[in-house]
This record gives sequence, structure tokens and C-alpha cells, in this order.
Amino acid sequence: MQIGFIGLGKLGLECAEVFAERNTVRGYDIYPRTSSLVKVCDIDEVVNESDWIFIAVPTPHAEGYDGSLPSSHKEPRDFGHDAVKAAIAQVNKYARTPKKVVLISTVLPGTTRRHFITLLDKKHQFLYNPYLIAMGSVKWDMVNPEMIMIGTEDGNPNTLAQELIDIYQPLMQNNPRYEIGTWDECEAIKIFYNTFISAKVGLVNMIQDFAMRIGHINVDVVTNALSNSTMRIMGPKYMTAGMGDSGACHPRDNIALRWLAEEYDVGYDLFDTIMSAREAQAKNLAMFLIGQSNRHCLPIVIHGKAYKPNVAYCIGSYSTLIGHYIVEAGHQVVYVDPLADDLTDVVAEVDYAAVILMAHNRKITYGYTGTEAEDPDYFKFCPGSVIVDPFRKEPDREGMTVVHYGNTRIK
Repeated sequence: MQIGFIGLGKLGLECAEVFAERNTVRGYDIYPRTSSLVKVCDIDEVVNESDWIFIAVPTPHAEGYDGSLPSSHKEPRDFGHDAVKAAIAQVNKYARTPKKVVLISTVLPGTTRRHFITLLDKKHQFLYNPYLIAMGSVKWDMVNPEMIMIGTEDGNPNTLAQELIDIYQPLMQNNPRYEIGTWDECEAIKIFYNTFISAKVGLVNMIQDFAMRIGHINVDVVTNALSNSTMRIMGPKYMTAGMGDSGACHPRDNIALRWLAEEYDVGYDLFDTIMSAREAQAKNLAMFLIGQSNRHCLPIVIHGKAYKPNVAYCIGSYSTLIGHYIVEAGHQVVYVDPLADDLTDVVAEVDYAAVILMAHNRKITYGYTGTEAEDPDYFKFCPGSVIVDPFRKEPDREGMTVVHYGNTRIK
């Protein structure tokens, strides 16, 4: 395979050399580079002698934003896009035949669609393919990835994506999974993968700070116990977006830890951020329901008031938190839940079309127990209703509109 690299820096050169073990690879960089495996040449040769062109240029942060000095107080800023735009311009300028262009640089969700794809000549094909690679182990990471992300325009596997997979497979030393999504989804997978790591490091170091303040705590005892908790913490549980954290324990635990952070003066309050985000997310969903209500001239019904299905307890209910924001905005809401122990605004049934929030999902809540129980409707839905499913599992219903909240792909 004839492969070209635009960008032979601290990431691009080593990745290009991995490709060169089984392919002919040419590379170009604005700075002098040398390699025994990659032919370093001018941009014209790289573009025109290559079938595939990998763009591996930096998307740098502004000076002072790298974390080596305090930066959290500074105005938030996007990555820099100039180098990617310049690389695309070079492909357009020099390519005499259609090329298969792959961008591997890290960018924020929406960037490719908003800033890059409109710049690329339409005769070329494009994939977004960010890498999970760390400095110091680039080549090992390259051939032992946890996953390979391939972004297409519509998120569906296509011939071009399969061709890229065929290039990668002979290089791999492990057997990675291939995650194919839209450009935007793959941008999100990459950036949130990184920030999950940041959050994880921040959480364990927070426990360390508490250990130093409170005393009689070895942080390793705590973090080892948590790291071995593979059912809920270090596993797929709670990785389906939907209704927010709720119940008699979790929200109040975070509230109590806010007090502890202040009591021991650790200097920050992650718990306030967690609880503020929970409330903002509930308000966002409430505003969406209100928008649907206004659009379709329908009342709002929440299907499930208890904090989860199969229980009666409404304490800590995310449904009632959403309902609070609906009422606060001047709208009405009723709940239907045969088990709810708080009957405020609860009705037995609804005999009219409505915007219905499906707040309960047994398979999501109890799936780890092996249950296959289906979710029964708490009342008979009327034609003309709009069903809003934050878990995105609800099938189409005849005569009704089903909205999978959180899925904004164009069907």
C-alpha cells in the first residue's frame, strides 16, 4: 500500500514507521526529519505517490494552557486548527487524482463537520481516525490499541472504512475492537476517553487529599478496594446515558461530601460540580419536554415517579427533579406510577395524547442481575402521543412519535 503522512512530529513519525513495516510510506513535515523506514520528501511527492494520506499535524492549545502552570482560571479555548486546515489545503493543491484522506489529530466533537470537511475537495474521500497513543510508548500503543475509532460521515461502515481496517489488521499485535461512528461520535469517543482518565486521576488524588487531612487512612487501601469493584465502578454498569443518579443514597452522599471537603479544607469541591451537573442535566431534559409540549400542543406526563422501577420510594427521585424544573418554568406535569409512595400529582391513567417521558427502564436498571423483564406501560398510551425515551430503547409505536433523547443522528 502506498501511504503518505503529512506531519512527522512526535506522533506522526513513529506511527508512519509502524505503517512502513508492511507498506511503502512517504512523509512530509515543515521541519527537517530523518527516518530509515519512511521516505521523507516534498509535499508534492507525498500527495501524488500515495493512495492514502494520513494527516498527523498538531492541534495545539494556546500558550499557557498545557497544565504545567495554573490555567483553570483562564478563559476556555478550543484547540488550534490552523495546521489541519493547511494540510487539507496542501492535499487540494497538489493532488492530481482522488485521495483517501485520514485525519488522526485530536479535535473536539463537531469540528470535522464544522471546520474541515467543507475545505476538502469533493473528489477526495475522508475518514476521522484518532489514536489512543501516549508519548514514550507510541509504537507499542499503535499496534496494541484498546480500540480503533473510524469516523464516517453518516456513522455507517462503508467500503473505505473496511479498507482502512484491512490496512490496520496485519499491523496489530493484539485483537482490538473497531468502533465505527460518525465523525462527531469518534471525535467524542477520543476526547471523552481522555477526560475519563483525567476524572479518574482527579478522583483518586482527591481520596489521597482526604487521607492526608483526616488521618488513619492509607489511600491505597481505599483505591485498591475500588479498583477491584468490577461490577459497578470498573465495568460497563452506569455507562448508559439516561436518567440521572438518584435514590436515597447517592445524591445525599455527594451533599455530605461537600460538607467534608469544606470541613477539611481540601481546596476544591468535586461534589458540588457533580451535583450541579446532575441538576443542570435534569433541567435540560425538562426544557426539552417543554419544547415538545409547545411544539405539539400536548401536556407532559412522566412515566415513573419512584427513583427507579420496581420500588415505591420517591426519595431522591430524578423524575421529581425534572418535574420541579417543568413546574418552575410555568408548565404542568403529572406522573403515572402504580408503586409510588408519594402520590402528589400522581394519576392512575392518562386518556389523552401527551408528551410522555419514559423515566423507568428495568433492563437498564437491573440488567446486571440477568433480568430480561420487559417494561410494562403504566397506562394505555393514546395515538398522537410523543414518547421521549432517555434510554433510547423504545421501539416505534403506531400512531405515535418516539424520540430517542441523546441520539441526534439524522435518520
